[in-house]
Amino acid sequence: MITKQDIRTFKSIVGEQNTKTDKAHLIAYSYDATKMRFEPEIVIFPRDEKDVQDILIYCNKKHIIVVPRGAGSGFTGGALPSSGGVLMSFEKHMNKLLEIDKNNMIAIVQPGLINMKLQKAVEKEGLFYPPDPASEEYSTIGGNVAENAGGMRAAKYGITKDYVMAVEAVLPSGELIRAGKKTIKDVAGYNIAGLIVGSEGTLAVITKIILKLIPKPKMKKTYMGVFIDVTKAMNAVFKSLSNGASPVAMEFLDSLVINALRQKGHKSILDENAGAVLIGDVDGKNTAEIDDQLAILKNSFETNGSIDFVVAKNDNEANSLWQARRDASPSVTMYGELKLNEDISVPRSCLPQALEGIYNIGDKYGFKVPCFGHSGDGNIHVNLMIPDKNNKTQIDDGHKAIKEIFELVVNMGGTLSGEHGIGLSKAPYMHIAFNDDEMQLFRAVKKAFDPNNILNPFKMGL
Repeated sequence: MITKQDIRTFKSIVGEQNTKTDKAHLIAYSYDATKMRFEPEIVIFPRDEKDVQDILIYCNKKHIIVVPRGAGSGFTGGALPSSGGVLMSFEKHMNKLLEIDKNNMIAIVQPGLINMKLQKAVEKEGLFYPPDPASEEYSTIGGNVAENAGGMRAAKYGITKDYVMAVEAVLPSGELIRAGKKTIKDVAGYNIAGLIVGSEGTLAVITKIILKLIPKPKMKKTYMGVFIDVTKAMNAVFKSLSNGASPVAMEFLDSLVINALRQKGHKSILDENAGAVLIGDVDGKNTAEIDDQLAILKNSFETNGSIDFVVAKNDNEANSLWQARRDASPSVTMYGELKLNEDISVPRSCLPQALEGIYNIGDKYGFKVPCFGHSGDGNIHVNLMIPDKNNKTQIDDGHKAIKEIFELVVNMGGTLSGEHGIGLSKAPYMHIAFNDDEMQLFRAVKKAFDPNNILNPFKMGL
């Protein structure tokens, strides 16, 4: 329990205006995109690295739990204060774009910077930061790094870890470390920056991030392939990529999602005969490069059973196609009162079998399981719909089905999460993907960074 003396100490470090214990703040920082709620005992807004160091030194000495938080947009409870303690938020002060270095094509940012603000700023300089999680308009770069966030452009450009060159971070002991360099090549020492990326705030508190930028693509076009069924669409995904296609994005919607979208008013762009669609972008330096990519996709799609291939003629048509993809998640609520949504990932060649298995598991328990997601990188958003959110039997069966889905994809060489992370909600399933020796290794790494276990404990099953 945090004492009055602890609160006085925190106020002396960051100032009274940056120390909140009122009920409104505790409630506001008690939840994320999950349905779980855990109130912190205090919310602190550090102003700089020195504040972060001083807070952690004190908390480590007193064994007070500290949970770093970005925008609270996560889907697995990774930034929830499940054991109380200090909630450390970076949104108020440590939210700046510190530098855009055009010569070296890097950006230096603080953890509270909003992803979209970074994208817009570097594009004004003719540069490009590709990672684009669906929450890009409000999620923070620090949160993206902590969760190793993905996004729709991952098919071509990769995910957050591919753009983190270095981080500055504070260990639970208060020591400031610099992991990684501004250089393109760096093979000196262990890859500590790589450990911190995706660690969900369990190892260190990130205070500065150096990100790689690339040249901004000059042109882009949006396409949609229409298929009779999802199996043909999924075969078209990996076969078109192996044939030389390199789309920026290749998103899929299955028949349940398409039906829901049509009922929500998307009839003009979703063929009533469609059993699945693939929507994406291609980009390049010139028209010839764009046309070449579209030709490869069209030919591969037709070879694998597409019944139509559409290229958006203008921005309005492109926006209509992408709006259908953005509306996928809210549209499927028509199938049930409670949604158990997971973001499993499999090797792309396993997509047809993975979806077949997922639907079979849904049928076994009597649930509809609409699926959509980032097929270009093998990432499936599974939405198991429970008809009655107050029916305990249905909820229990839903969790049994999710467990079977995890077992299915892991046996295919897949993973529990492609981009949302593990946090609290997936922690009970870590044993499916990792054996005892591997879990012990994770715990040993955690203990090396955080021997007193004060930093975001019990996340990822640790």
